[in-house]
Formats: sequence, C-alpha cells, structure tokens
Amino acid sequence: MRKLLISFILLVLSGLCQAKTVLVLGDSISAGYGLEKIDHGWVAMLRDAARPLGFDVVNASISGETSAGGLARIDDLLSGHRPSVVILELGANDGLRGLSPAQLESNLSEMTVRSKAAGAKVLLLGMKIPPNYGKRYADLFGQVFQRVADTHGTAFVPFLLEGVGGRDHLMQADGLHPNRDAQAILFRQVWDKLKPILAR
Repeated sequence: MRKLLISFILLVLSGLCQAKTVLVLGDSISAGYGLEKIDHGWVAMLRDAARPLGFDVVNASISGETSAGGLARIDDLLSGHRPSVVILELGANDGLRGLSPAQLESNLSEMTVRSKAAGAKVLLLGMKIPPNYGKRYADLFGQVFQRVADTHGTAFVPFLLEGVGGRDHLMQADGLHPNRDAQAILFRQVWDKLKPILAR
C-alpha cells in the first residue's frame, strides 16, 4: 500500500513538472516558408522565449493551409497535445483564394470554441490582404478577425504583418512571405500578447 501511495505521488509530481504546451496552428508564415532553416522563424523564437516560463511550443503549421484545413485538423491536435494555449494564424490563404469571409469567420469561431472547450486559451492573429479582389472583399476579410476576437473574448493581434507587409527589405521575392529579417518583428508582435497569458 505504501509503495502504491509513493508511486501515485511521484506520478502526480511528474505531471506537475511537465512543460505546458502552446500549440501554433498556422500556414506558411508560421511554418517558415522560404527561410533557410525553420529555426530562423518567429515560432522558433517563441519557443525559446516560452521555455523559461515552463512552456513548450508545438508548431503544427502547414504551408498553404486554409481555415477549413485547420478546422479539419484541430480536434486531433487538441487531443494529442492538450495545449494550454492555442495560437490561430490562419486565413491568409482563404483571402488569396477569394474564399468566403463568412466561412472564414465560421471556421475561426469553431476552432476557437473547440480550443476553449478543451481547456486552452486562444490567441488569434489577424491578417489583411491586398485589394486584389476589390476593396469591399478586403474590408470584409479584415473585419472577420476583430469580430471573432470580440465574440469569443480572445487575445488578439490585429495584423501579424504590421510593419512588415509591403516593405521590400522585409519580404521575400514573392512579396507574400516575410524574410529572415522580419521574423523578430513577428515574434515581438505575438510575444507581447502571449507573455501575459503564460504568466497567469
């Protein structure tokens, strides 16, 4: 009986000592597309900053991912990693493909609801797109993120590429993906919102 009790206490203490998880669910901007090494990306910088606070960062981002793709994967990711925080960085590919802003909003909302139901806090990263499909579409697209954040009371970065998008020296040749020099800016945008969540 004594050995059983000791084993139980050790198991509990082991669980308490394990790092909590921050799950990043995003697209190529989070996956480090075009960077020489994934360690050069802002998510890797986030991992280094979160580790001293007792958090591990799992990067489940996929280049080309849409909000529908993220929604299709999120249940397995939540059950597999049991994150304390979920960072949602999706929507850019929806916009580039001219997909419905209403569907984007529905997908982001559902991912937020499922994450919170699994016990995770959510940090939503907003995105804007060039007016290729017209100003009305760009405006509708941009408004989705603020509305989702307001509806669900999530932490929110209004525009992940603030200070980066449209600046040639911070973008890759395709004009869509941030280069290595931009990664520290993206990291700071996210860390400023994430750090208070991890400190709670």
